[in-house]
Amino acid sequence: MPSSRTSASVPVATPPSVLPLLSVLTEVVDPRGRRGRRYPLVALVAAGIAATLAGARSFAAIAQWLADQEPAVAVALGFDQDRRAPEESVFRRLFARLDPEMLDALIGAWMWTVTGCVAGRRVIALDGKTVRGARLAGALAPHLVAAFDHAAGVVVGQLAVAAKTNEIPTVRALLKILDLRGAVVTIDAMHAQDDTAELITAGGGDYVVTVKGNRPSLHAALKALPWKDVPAHSSTEKTRGRRVRRTIKTTAVPAWITFPGAAQVAQLRRTVTVKGIKTVEVVYVITSVDHATAPPATLAAWVQGHWSVENKLHYVRDVAYAEDTSRVRTGHAPRIMATLRNTAISLLHLTGATNITKALRHLDRTPGKIIRLLNSSNPTMP
Repeated sequence: MPSSRTSASVPVATPPSVLPLLSVLTEVVDPRGRRGRRYPLVALVAAGIAATLAGARSFAAIAQWLADQEPAVAVALGFDQDRRAPEESVFRRLFARLDPEMLDALIGAWMWTVTGCVAGRRVIALDGKTVRGARLAGALAPHLVAAFDHAAGVVVGQLAVAAKTNEIPTVRALLKILDLRGAVVTIDAMHAQDDTAELITAGGGDYVVTVKGNRPSLHAALKALPWKDVPAHSSTEKTRGRRVRRTIKTTAVPAWITFPGAAQVAQLRRTVTVKGIKTVEVVYVITSVDHATAPPATLAAWVQGHWSVENKLHYVRDVAYAEDTSRVRTGHAPRIMATLRNTAISLLHLTGATNITKALRHLDRTPGKIIRLLNSSNPTMP
């Protein structure tokens, strides 16, 4: 049987010297020529985030939100008091040229710093989403992979999938820029790859990965284990006529199952009953975390928590911001707009908001709270 390998927990606390997000934005490099800088770069990016926090979905909506504000709000964002508000075209041209990887890196690093571990570990889900409305004739729509903190509900990193490739190399590139020490990374079946597992464990982290038919031998080996002899741990959830029973069985990895760093495997059975109709789904999971560190209830929570990236981020971008119907398509603008949405959603989660649409309506009526949020190093709802 392979030896168990787990990382020492690395506590992450918020340093007292953390800068507000508005100050961090001063590090963004301006792509404009010197003659084309009528408005400060930091003010334009800050206005984009601020307007998105108020529910803006387009360049026109960002410009209109800013034009509707009192002069004090524009000044707080970094604009000159006597200069008229920028028009939609200013944001459109800038966001098409702005370096999205730099913006994602700066904001992701800030989000990492202002959040911390829960129960000694940080758990991060990696998953991708296509910005469907940005598809151009003869080209694929941008596909973005986000690193999402389960507990805090914030995006701590994002990269775009390069043309003529897929999520697998992009996930590995994203893992390389994250501090994985003591972290647990949850990933779906596409990433049940030896190289990905080795990259995570080499970085001092642990993985929790679903195994499906894309790894037929491994999937068959897990399925063939004597699960009937393994004790089960179950929980039941009832909501609005829907009953969900989740059962997990875990066991140490047998010696004849080979996967880098593997310490434990699990069978998860999800039984959903709606109006008397029952559906059953069975999935298998392999992880580098041993039973002592991740007993069944903990492992089940990590697996279920992986889908928070869909429910709390991707779904919100589609519903609250209608991302898939957006027609922003020029240059880097689709990715920059996605970053603004990620940032707004992350900030709202840090304040404790659970209904993002409701929170956006509230902030639209109270721009002073948006300014205080951008100027805080420890965001909470003002």
